[in-house]
Formats: sequence, structure tokens, C-alpha cells
Amino acid sequence: MKYVPDTSAIIDGVMSKKIEGKEIKEATILVHKAVLAELEAQANYGKEIGFLGLEELKKLKEISKKNKKVKLNYIGERPKEFEIKYAKAGEIDAMIRELALKEEAYFVTLDKVDAEAARAQGIKVIFIETERIVETSPLSFEKLFDEKTMSIHLREGMVPIAKKGVPGSWEMTKVGKKKIEKEEIQNISKEIVERGKMNLPGSFIENERKRTIIAQINDYRIVITKPPFSDGWEITIVRPIKKMSLSDYDLPKKLTKRFETNAAGILISGAPGHGKSTFAEALAEFYMKKNKVVKTVEAPRDLRLPAEITQYSKALGSIDEIRDVLLLSRPDYTIFDEMRNNQDFLLYSDLRLAGVGMIGVVHATSPIDSIQRFVKRVELGMIPSIIDTVIFIENGNVAKVYSLNISVKVPSGMTESDLARPLVEIRDFFSGEVEYEMYSYGDETVVIPVTPKKGIEEMLKKELRMDVEIRTKDGVAYIYANRNQIKRILGRNGKRVRNLERRIGMPIEVISV
Repeated sequence: MKYVPDTSAIIDGVMSKKIEGKEIKEATILVHKAVLAELEAQANYGKEIGFLGLEELKKLKEISKKNKKVKLNYIGERPKEFEIKYAKAGEIDAMIRELALKEEAYFVTLDKVDAEAARAQGIKVIFIETERIVETSPLSFEKLFDEKTMSIHLREGMVPIAKKGVPGSWEMTKVGKKKIEKEEIQNISKEIVERGKMNLPGSFIENERKRTIIAQINDYRIVITKPPFSDGWEITIVRPIKKMSLSDYDLPKKLTKRFETNAAGILISGAPGHGKSTFAEALAEFYMKKNKVVKTVEAPRDLRLPAEITQYSKALGSIDEIRDVLLLSRPDYTIFDEMRNNQDFLLYSDLRLAGVGMIGVVHATSPIDSIQRFVKRVELGMIPSIIDTVIFIENGNVAKVYSLNISVKVPSGMTESDLARPLVEIRDFFSGEVEYEMYSYGDETVVIPVTPKKGIEEMLKKELRMDVEIRTKDGVAYIYANRNQIKRILGRNGKRVRNLERRIGMPIEVISV
């Protein structure tokens, strides 16, 4: 019996599996040279599927040497450059089908379109439905995890390391006795890619570039890097260890009520590993249970959410495509996980101004830092329309909540009434006290802490790092210093003292003593 497998069947190892499983006992396997060329191109580009396909061809060669009833032949002509270029458009698939037709062989594929096209040509087809594949065996890296493990870090030439604990309270621990070799880490990488290509529920390859791969295998978020992008093979596997509901955070009723009624532009901020995404998951489910339509934008899609919430991939869809889909489908709330670059912040702003409730997740070491990520990306006066609530997560808990509003007044620390201007007030949500003011100062947008006088004096002493006397009176900071100190305080052409004035939001007078 003759068989002509296409590229998908070679990558998946269909022929070797059927031979080893005794489903096929006698076969002449005809591999079109176009398949070999395509696999070589993928391997040269660094894609694991190329290496998987080449491994399958080597395996078939070994089987044919041991089993006289199995023959492996390469046939046909190598594709031309334009045929490789248009492989995705079906050029190479057409060449493989033509071979199967000519040889009166079975055409073996995992691609439904290819299968239907072959049947239309009168070709005998063996179509493997990948959705029916059930893989229950654990992946080799899973044995390194226990119930306290947050992530595993594998690097060639190093002993595997695990991060164990809970967000904000963890430690790095070695989870092996010997260094992991390059070949072993490459095998783990191939295993991950192979599982990701099976189209199993919850497992997929999110992004595959020449030297990096991002995959999601059930609860495991996996990042693979290779030389020369990194100086050695490295695999980072992250697994969330705790799933929480909003009630588990024991939030004040005032904040819960704000989520229900007023909050429509929410930022969830915090340092990496402190539980931002866990809180975002809880908030998404909270809105879903309130009969709100909730969707997410993620890269990678690693939030653990109910099937009722649709999760979009930023890596697999363009920004314009995501914008169009969300504007047309009009969800009540969209979770935008891991906002990083200009496009992300502008998309968040655009959707929020269009009336979509937005919940953005941002890396920041303090709550004010997350707001400043919008400065210069959008107009100052629009910020309160885009962000109304900032939630800062620290050690897995809600550590700080800010609310934003805009007003016109004289900034704190200034005294002249003609200095009144529009400014954004950033208030502690629970106390109502203004903690920061944002306003335009010349060509710059400044963020000034609204600090008591004593705090301003301490801030100036810390900035100056010199033994001087500082007093504040009537909205002016007076610095008493000797001649040598004055030169250092003023800086070249008075630049340093002007920068200090911007920082504290009030004029500075330097007095010689």
C-alpha cells in the first residue's frame, strides 16, 4: 500500500505511530521533496515544528531499515522559491496531492481543507482529526512542581530552580541535584511544542518566533528562549497556585459598591508576582456573575476564566482587529492583561472613550507609577475620563486605592491666584484626601505629591544631601546655606533649583548665611 503524507502528518508523526501501533503492517511511504524543503525552511527559521518533522523522517528511515515491509522513498522535485513563499496559500499542498493522485496512493493529512480538496480530486484520503487526540501522560517538567511551586526555571548548564511560596512571600529553591544539559532542555522544548500543536483544550502555541516561543499548556504559561536571543537555552514555566473570588479579598463595601456602580476605567497595578492577574480574574468573574458581558485581551492567554468569558489573543490578532471586534461586540467590561507598550495604552484609552468598561493590568512599583504610564500618551485632561480607579496589589492584597477627578484651581504650594489651571487630583479612595496633583508646567506634565510642610522640608533635605536649614512659609521654601552650598543648590544656570521647584510644587528662595 502506498501512502503520501503531507507536512502536517509528518510533523505529528502519524506514519510512525500507525506502524508502531500495528495499524499499518506493510507500506511504501512516498515523501514529496517539497515536504523536506518546507521542514528545512521551518527548522532554519528556528521553529520547533521543523525539527519535529525532521525527527519523524529520521524515525521512518530507521523503521524502514529494520522492517523490510516498510519502504521510504523521496520523490518529486524540490519546490521553487515562489512555491515555498506561497506555501501557506496551498502551493506545496497542491504538489503533494498531485503526487498522491499520480501514484494512486493514500493522501495522509491532519488538515481538513486539504482532505476535502484531495477528495474533490478523487484521491483516497486518510484524515486524522487532531481534536480527537487525548493525551493524558504528564509532561516531563511537571514532576518538578509541588503544591507550593509558583514557577520553574530551567537553563542549560544550571541546576533547575523553583520559586516557592505565595505572591509577595516566596523563595528560590533548587529542585534538582545535577545541571540540566542542552540536549535535555531541547527535548523538553520539543515536548512542549508537540503538546501545544495537538489542539487539545487549554493547550496552544501563543507565539512562535525564530528564537522565542510562548506556549500555554493547561495552567502552565511557558516561555522558551534560544541562542542567540539568549546566551543559552532557557525555559520558564509559571503556574498560578491560587484562584480567588472577590469576596476572598474582604474588600470594604464602599469599594465593592464602586465596582458595581461607578468604576469603568480601572487600573490594576503592582510589581511582578504580587497577584495582579489573580485579582483581575476575580474581578472578571464578579462582573460575569452580575450578568455583565466580559471579554479579555491577553498575550499570552493565561487567565483562568469560565467558558462564558471570551479570551482574545493580542499575539495572534492585530490591534486594529481587536479594536474592531470589541467595538462591534460591545462588551460591558474588557480585561486588558499585561499592558506594556504605546499601542496597548492607546487601545485601552480608545476603547474606554468609546464607552467600553476597561480593566487594565500594569506592572508598577507604586500606584502613582501606573497612572504616569499614561502621561504623554494621552492629553492630561482626558486621563480622568480614561482612568477613574487605581487598585494597587501588594503581597496578594489590595494595598492602595486611588480615585481620579479633574478640577480648576491653584496647585498646592502656589499662592498667586493667576496661577490657577486645570489639574488632575489623585485622591485616596477611602479618606478622600488628595495625595497627588497632575498639571501642566510649561511644556511638561508634572506629578506633584501634596505633602505637608514638614514633608516638603524633609524631601528637600533628602534631595540636597547637605547640612542646610530649610523653612517653609507662605507657600515658599527658604533654604539657608553658605556660599559654597549655594552654588551646588542652584546648579548650572539655576537648572537644579528650577527642577527642585517643579518637584515640590512651590518656589524656592536660597538665602546666604
